[in-house]
Amino acid sequence: MYRVDDSSHSSRRRYLAGVGTAVTAGVAGCLGGGGNEIGLGYLPVYPDLQWFVMDDQGYLDGVDREIDPQQFQNGTPMVRALGSGDLDVALLGIVPALNAIDRGIAAKVTAANVTEPNAIMAHEGFIRRWEAAGDETAFDDWAAENGTFEFGAFPQGSTPDVLLRFWLRERVGVEPGSVADITELGGASPLFQAIANGEVDGASVLEPVLTRVQQEDSPVELFKPAGEIMSGQPGAVVLMTDEVRDSEFAVEFLEQHVRATEFINSNPDETASIVENGIGIPEEDARVALDGPISNFISDPREIEGGTETFASFINQLGQIDQELTATEIFDYGSYDSL
Repeated sequence: MYRVDDSSHSSRRRYLAGVGTAVTAGVAGCLGGGGNEIGLGYLPVYPDLQWFVMDDQGYLDGVDREIDPQQFQNGTPMVRALGSGDLDVALLGIVPALNAIDRGIAAKVTAANVTEPNAIMAHEGFIRRWEAAGDETAFDDWAAENGTFEFGAFPQGSTPDVLLRFWLRERVGVEPGSVADITELGGASPLFQAIANGEVDGASVLEPVLTRVQQEDSPVELFKPAGEIMSGQPGAVVLMTDEVRDSEFAVEFLEQHVRATEFINSNPDETASIVENGIGIPEEDARVALDGPISNFISDPREIEGGTETFASFINQLGQIDQELTATEIFDYGSYDSL
């Protein structure tokens, strides 16, 4: 339902003839090539909301670099574009950002977009069992009557998927697959449909899935918001290459990022309209989501430092990155602190 039409969002900063949202090798003029143009990648998703506000409100019109915005559908091609020098700045999930750093791409996180943006949902019958038992016994009780509990999830390696696996392994103390199955369902729309149709017993979600399900007559309910599982859980971040971080543009961009965060938190009605125009989520759903428990838009990267180190350690255990990255290797606070 939330399929994005690329033609519905046209950045006022896109000026080069022939440069659309598709990623092409060797985009001319990026800082990596010594030019004056900034290649900026973003995803058409709710956690990248600051970009859509900055674009809609013209906040970046006054910066001293031309910005070439490029829309991606997931983080993997963004990491490749960073590695090839086609991108200088990327608004993407923390897991692909960690993958980029792990691969040796000279970049660091300079800002956060959101914290604790995910939630685990579960069937009301399971929640009752959990409240009574308080541990993995609830899975056994569920299985005895209904079969193995099945979680729907975003693709493996996404932040909702990692949070679900972290909760099962580190908080419940069970291995995924032993008491519950995790079924990868792709993006928000197929995941919502699976929940609404009763095809799964629960899910690890982000907005707008949480809001959409809560508006349906569904037995699947909010079970555990991210904050109950991991304080400061990271979501989408701003990743900048070293060359950009050493430029005045980094400070200028983060200044407008903070401005966009303040706009989101102070103007929910206007923001909901921007969400619909930029991302394709209906305005009324976006407005409800903005008041929800997982709409925690921020800019300060320190708010996710602890959660990011926990994530980095966990995905290293899962084999998704080769190193157990530290905060020093992941973050650069210099530009944000200079605001």
